[in-house]
Amino acid sequence: MANLNNFIPEIRMKHPPVGTETFLHPDDVREKLERRLGRLHARQRLGIETDHEAQVFGQGLNFFHFENLSFSSLLIEGVLRLSGLYRRGQENAARLRLRRNEIISPRIPPGFDGFRILHLSDLHVDMNDPAMSRLLGLLPSLEYDLCVLTGDYRGQTFGAFEPCLAGMARLRAALKGPVYGVLGNHDTVRMVPGLEGMGIRMLLNECAAIERGSQQIHLAGIDDAHFYRVDNIEKAADAIPHEDFSILLSHTPEIYRQAAHSGFDVLLSGHTHGGQICLPGGIPITLDSSLPRAFGSGCWKYKGMSGYTSVGAGSSVVPVRFNCPPEITLHVLRSAKARI
Repeated sequence: MANLNNFIPEIRMKHPPVGTETFLHPDDVREKLERRLGRLHARQRLGIETDHEAQVFGQGLNFFHFENLSFSSLLIEGVLRLSGLYRRGQENAARLRLRRNEIISPRIPPGFDGFRILHLSDLHVDMNDPAMSRLLGLLPSLEYDLCVLTGDYRGQTFGAFEPCLAGMARLRAALKGPVYGVLGNHDTVRMVPGLEGMGIRMLLNECAAIERGSQQIHLAGIDDAHFYRVDNIEKAADAIPHEDFSILLSHTPEIYRQAAHSGFDVLLSGHTHGGQICLPGGIPITLDSSLPRAFGSGCWKYKGMSGYTSVGAGSSVVPVRFNCPPEITLHVLRSAKARI
């Protein structure tokens, strides 16, 4: 059998938070993943990454993955520089804004009326310094009960992840309260020990009960469904009582049908960047995902399930944006029962 050490490079964190190790040997990462996921799951997940990372054709929900082309960023940057638009695109990518969204449901327990969830997605922290600086400046003024991260912490889709973990450590130090996250198609499962070591609870086809007094709601999360196809909604939903209000975190909204049919009340996601480079009026040229355009950004509904697709705080491939400003979102739960 293959040795897991072949799949796991050393992790060194330049700016680790208090209480985390500055060095993780491949054996330690393997041991932590096997303890965390189970030996078989860890081996399968790492093997899938080794077989498919950086693959351009034929893997995942899309046949073609432009972001995995080694020259894609150079091509886009070159075109934008020649057109004189590159600097403007960079400036747009740094203009991070806060959006607010209300989620109203009779299934939300009265005790959770007004519960606030800060939603961060597609940070790509190691390639978006101006946007991350803006984010760190916004966070101290925000009030929220829970923070959720819907994937794509790394800029590249493969390769080194040390700069990403360092950036995430700085971000985690600025976040208050419990933080939950899922992996995106740019992320490797090898980042999980580092992310959890800094206090981010990763949900890998799992769920957690969120309690307020004697009442509770459920937060579930699935592993990457877009590229590696390692999502398992059934497993994530298995322990959730049918009568309880539940939220699913998924990097991509492309699994909206499965989420709705599994009984989730809310789906929070990202991945699309809202198109990132859009025509005037915010019309995306492409969403890099197989879903209705109406589900590509902002709030939407499907068969009674509320959905929200964040356009992301960072930028992918090239740190530019046009007609699609980056965002973080504050979701506020509103209980219809509490208002009767």
